[in-house]
Amino acid sequence: MNSDTANKTILIAPLNWGLGHATRCIPIINALQENNYIPIIASDGVALELLRKEFPYIKTLELPSYQIEYAKNGKNFKWKLLKSCPKMIEAVLNEKKMVKKWIKKYGIDGIISDNRLGVFSKKAPSVFITHQLNVMTGNTTWITSKLHQQIIKKYEQCWIPDFEETPNLTGKLGHIKKADLELKYIGPLSRIKKKETPKQFDLMIILSGPEPQRGLLEEKLKREVLKYDGKVVFIKGIIEKAQKKEQIENVTYYNFMNTRQLEQTFNESDTVLCRSGYTTIMDLAKLGKKAFFIPTPGQYEQEYLAEKLKREGLVPYAKQDDFRMENILEIQNYKGLPQFDTTFDWKELFEVFEK
Repeated sequence: MNSDTANKTILIAPLNWGLGHATRCIPIINALQENNYIPIIASDGVALELLRKEFPYIKTLELPSYQIEYAKNGKNFKWKLLKSCPKMIEAVLNEKKMVKKWIKKYGIDGIISDNRLGVFSKKAPSVFITHQLNVMTGNTTWITSKLHQQIIKKYEQCWIPDFEETPNLTGKLGHIKKADLELKYIGPLSRIKKKETPKQFDLMIILSGPEPQRGLLEEKLKREVLKYDGKVVFIKGIIEKAQKKEQIENVTYYNFMNTRQLEQTFNESDTVLCRSGYTTIMDLAKLGKKAFFIPTPGQYEQEYLAEKLKREGLVPYAKQDDFRMENILEIQNYKGLPQFDTTFDWKELFEVFEK
């Protein structure tokens, strides 16, 4: 523990969009504590529930929901988001007011916002975390990217959980040619560590992301997994008060797992079937795992990442409607994600809060 930091309080606030933003903040929260900072966690919905389970002794605060909803049909994804814009803007404005009050009430000395647009203050050094400097939205990518970059510009620093040089994981999502932004590439973030453990499962299925798409994929895979001969562990990605476990033939179902259990299960599994969300990609890369991706329908970012990694010969993918269990066999024709080990100086990174 670093004793020369005078116990500064840092507000860390991940977006509640599935579980990815919350889970990639776990190693940052741990690092804050190891370096003698006092973290306060702020979010909403399942993201907040997950972090409360991980850190029951840390103070948590509830932020307004962005009320992001997925369309049942992927083609309507963009329009559903546009319809949500007024509610989202209202939530961002309310966030700003709440953060202003909290800075006074809790003596907050610094802010880390993982894609929460209203979590910012001129009175405390504020950092923005994103892997999307370019925001993929089809033919409107140029405008959504410019708008996002304008938001990032007001922050003291922007931390990108990827490598600056090639090879990297995000491609053009996390890299721009010219930027009037204070960018810091901090390397991929994962709460998972690689362990040498005996294999218990042939396939691990792990679901995440907002409804209704998470539930639609769950129902599809419950039918498809009946055609699979090997031993399967199926994590639904539903955060509830108590963990539930169910055995149906060769499949062991869980509603959710905490980090320790998830780390163990990842290491015990031969291959993984999952979304191509960036946090999951970072976890798989940390472990050097072979996987198969099913991008969330209509989510351009996940589709881009799946296409990129397939093109590089690393991970195969299929569209949700097209996926069949026999597609899993394609994994053997791909190299799998290369294992990385990022060790960076957290103390140096946290110097932004010492100004």
